[in-house]
Amino acid sequence: MAIEAEFKAVVRDPEGVLKQLEQQYGVGRAEVYRDTYYDAPDGGLMGADRELRIRTVHGPEDTRTVLTYKGARVDEASGSKPEAETRVEDADAMHEIVRGLGFVPRIAFEKRCRNYSFQRDGQRLLATLVRVPELDDATFIEVETSAATEDELAPALTLVRAVLTELGIDEDDLTTELYTDAVAAADYCLVSARRASMNHANTGARLGGTGHPLMTARRCQ
Repeated sequence: MAIEAEFKAVVRDPEGVLKQLEQQYGVGRAEVYRDTYYDAPDGGLMGADRELRIRTVHGPEDTRTVLTYKGARVDEASGSKPEAETRVEDADAMHEIVRGLGFVPRIAFEKRCRNYSFQRDGQRLLATLVRVPELDDATFIEVETSAATEDELAPALTLVRAVLTELGIDEDDLTTELYTDAVAAADYCLVSARRASMNHANTGARLGGTGHPLMTARRCQ
């Protein structure tokens, strides 16, 4: 199984990075990813750092669906994982098949992406600028290529890191946090904030006051 050699980073200056990407690689391809991640009922799949995802991609000219499996990470610094994926013709049928095999949908979210494909040193790379509505529209950049074996992973990651450096991405901005974990944490905090707000309002009513709900619900720190 090929390895997705990838670094992901938080983007502090989205407009600046977008401008550099457009100058270097041309106009990006705008697409919206709608991702559903499945897990075993006992959480054994995600608990073992593996992923089973159905992604439907809505582009300007077409819509396509891809089934992806990712194994446990083989590089802690980047979070790179073995990956196998295939395009499927019928998204609804694929969801039914996966559920019929006993997997359950664990989390779903949207990624608003702008993709840039290019060649470097004979290697095909993909840079993706990502906004995630469920994370307060936080912006990330992913740069990836493929490594056929673990022996090829280190030089592939060196190439990926060089691209990020050219875009002004600092070492401190790199992250290996999975989107699934970040969205799950954000959802947990939102639910907790709502519960706290309801409890606060109920307490205020019992004490003769109005109670003031929380203004915003952010990710847990």
